[in-house]
Amino acid sequence: MPEPTSAKSPQSILVTGAAGFIASRVCALLQAEGREVTGLDSFNDAYDVRLKNWRWAELEKIKGITLHRMDLTDRAALRGLFEKQGETPFDAVVNLAARAGVRASVENPTVYVEANVGGALNLMELCREFGVRKFVLASTSSLYGKDHATPYREDMNTDRQLSPYAATKKAAEAMAYTYHFLYKLDVSVLRYFTVYGPAGRPDMTPLRFVQRIREGRTITVFGDGSQSRDFTYVDDIAKGTITALRPVGYEIFNLGSDEPLKLSEMIGLIEELVGRKAIIDYRPWHPADMMATWADITKARATLGWSPKTSFREGLGRLVAWYEENRDWASKIETD
Repeated sequence: MPEPTSAKSPQSILVTGAAGFIASRVCALLQAEGREVTGLDSFNDAYDVRLKNWRWAELEKIKGITLHRMDLTDRAALRGLFEKQGETPFDAVVNLAARAGVRASVENPTVYVEANVGGALNLMELCREFGVRKFVLASTSSLYGKDHATPYREDMNTDRQLSPYAATKKAAEAMAYTYHFLYKLDVSVLRYFTVYGPAGRPDMTPLRFVQRIREGRTITVFGDGSQSRDFTYVDDIAKGTITALRPVGYEIFNLGSDEPLKLSEMIGLIEELVGRKAIIDYRPWHPADMMATWADITKARATLGWSPKTSFREGLGRLVAWYEENRDWASKIETD
């Protein structure tokens, strides 16, 4: 059972992957709450770095956020960052840095193990050594695989991953539990469900399809478009991440919209919002993909007091508006 939540809220927080989609919003919202935020990012080339540069530049405009370019696999550099805190270590670490993406992990699993397992281990070791008591770990709905009925609950078996990406996230969850058991590290594991919004990842369908439909380019659909995803707006996810900073012992939480949408329905809404019809190239189903994702968020509601507030139409409208505002360079983002 979760521990009491009356402890003092963490004030000095390290956020990894700060140039990333979710982490950049977490940094901004934490600072708006008056927290002391340190962000770091390696700027890897997992996807078009123009998006990371844009998010980083937006963070640089915010007073009270300290930013570092640093890789989680560089343990010596990380140690130096922790040592600079002196006698007052970080109150919490929010580990959102990761190699993400199902299909890319099939092509190059090694970098996923190094970043998602090795990087997380480096952070947990430094938390142990420097007395950081709270650790938030970003995980994924991909852990649920294909053998469960929806919606997915946190207590379902997650031993049969379909991709190296999901396997590395499972490994990180297991390592985090070990550090909780051995060293009393307080851990919140967050399984995110298909996050979307302005400046999102170009390897995910919302931004990719908005760009390609708006510019009259072909979109690729694997299967017949009947697959569904639990699309969740980025600010809702960021707020859920922040609520998970409270002490819980070791707990896993689904963060999703609890309202899955078919891919074909999303395409229709984008067509309506951008005023153009999609040109669709249908391809065979990819074996590493899941047919559906759907979060049971009962636990997050009960324990964290969190639930999503943004409808898909509203959130997608914000993404389209952001794209139009930044179209001069966003139209050139690599989305293949």
